[in-house]
Amino acid sequence: MKAAGIRALVAAPWRHGDCIDLSGVVCEGALDLAGLDVTGVDFTGASFPSGIDARGARFLGVSWFSGARFGSEARFSRAIFTNDARFDAAAFDAAARFDETEFRGIARFDEARFAAGADFRSLACYGNFSLQGVEMRGPASFRQAEWLGGLWCQDARLPEAADFAQTQVHGRLWLRRALAGNAPLRDTAFALSYGYTYN
Repeated sequence: MKAAGIRALVAAPWRHGDCIDLSGVVCEGALDLAGLDVTGVDFTGASFPSGIDARGARFLGVSWFSGARFGSEARFSRAIFTNDARFDAAAFDAAARFDETEFRGIARFDEARFAAGADFRSLACYGNFSLQGVEMRGPASFRQAEWLGGLWCQDARLPEAADFAQTQVHGRLWLRRALAGNAPLRDTAFALSYGYTYN
């Protein structure tokens, strides 16, 4: 399906409960959602060979990218997800940018694969943020991120130099079997943690 056609569908005014089913779609061309108000959308298993630009977009309904594949840069910088965002089992073949992104529901990245770096600087997440089983290669930064609903990192595989400077975790910090390089990821990597920590 052509990128312009996808954009036209998801730009429909959102009403509570609306969800456009685009599961399994293959997007022809780079998908430009920059600055757009996006209705509820299910991109489960979708493929974006030429990448996606959703900088500054507002995702107003559910936003499901479970199992999606991004063949080129995925840019979600300054996007706002007003409901749950699911990127579990997603594959990012190029750089993934979520800097200054706001997640007002949960943000689920379980088992996601980042092959060429991940930028989560200055994100804010109000629900639980889950990186269970995630694998990140290349530079990874969470500098100045704030997790208000806790952070779950069980079995996460992060780069040795993953940057957690000036971060804040409110609620549960779950780090069991999480690694930064070959070493266990410890709560000392985080600037402030206000809840229980599970190593």
